[in-house]
Amino acid sequence: MSKTLFEKIVAREIPAQIVYEDGMVLAIRDINPQAPTHVLIFPKKVIPRIAEAKSDDKQLLGHLLLKAAEVAEKLRLDDGYRLVINNGANGGETVPHLHCHILGGRHMNWPPG
Repeated sequence: MSKTLFEKIVAREIPAQIVYEDGMVLAIRDINPQAPTHVLIFPKKVIPRIAEAKSDDKQLLGHLLLKAAEVAEKLRLDDGYRLVINNGANGGETVPHLHCHILGGRHMNWPPG
């Protein structure tokens, strides 16, 4: 089975602008930003999408969200930010490796999409 894009980034097979890393997650700048600040944070463990997460992943998912908030604070997104997790083709998922978009630096419109 071939590696996902994010697995290749974790393995340093593909370069990325790393914003944060610990033993469980990695945060990188998006190469196609949709806001002035656009960072992707993802678990190093491959979970294809949120719908496929298991109860065993509870600690990892909590860690992912807490670290997303810490990264947003580090990026000085004090006026607010949006966290987005896409699931499936109609949800906008393009990489089959769970990841969270941290979007900020401008007003986020509602509804999205």
